[in-house]
Amino acid sequence: MARLHLVAVASRLPAWAESARGQYLERMPRGFEVNLVQLKPRDAGRIRDRIPRGARLVALDERGKDLTTRQFAALLGEPTAFVIGGADGLDPSIRKDAALLLRLSALTLPHALAQVVLCEQLYRAATLLTGHPYHRD
Repeated sequence: MARLHLVAVASRLPAWAESARGQYLERMPRGFEVNLVQLKPRDAGRIRDRIPRGARLVALDERGKDLTTRQFAALLGEPTAFVIGGADGLDPSIRKDAALLLRLSALTLPHALAQVVLCEQLYRAATLLTGHPYHRD
């Protein structure tokens, strides 16, 4: 079972975003596979049902904490579910229950780009932890 989970609320992503997200997820090192769960906006109320028991909840939020790559990589040491809300953000109860509110950027990102950026950062962090030279300090 994957230790990392990405639960995202969105309508279908543009082809370029699906392709980029897929490339990063396919390249993940062994042991860092990501279980991707996509929910349609009408199913956003089912987010909690899709987070595996025992996984740390990290909610992406524009008011969240900024992390360095090395700090972000430390999150990958235990089962973690990263949750990206829909166009109206996340339900306040999800934000309240999150172990961490994480901000990808001070800029507002479109949903598709946020998924790509998160997947690139997951890949970068996993390669950092496995000694691959992709990340440079």
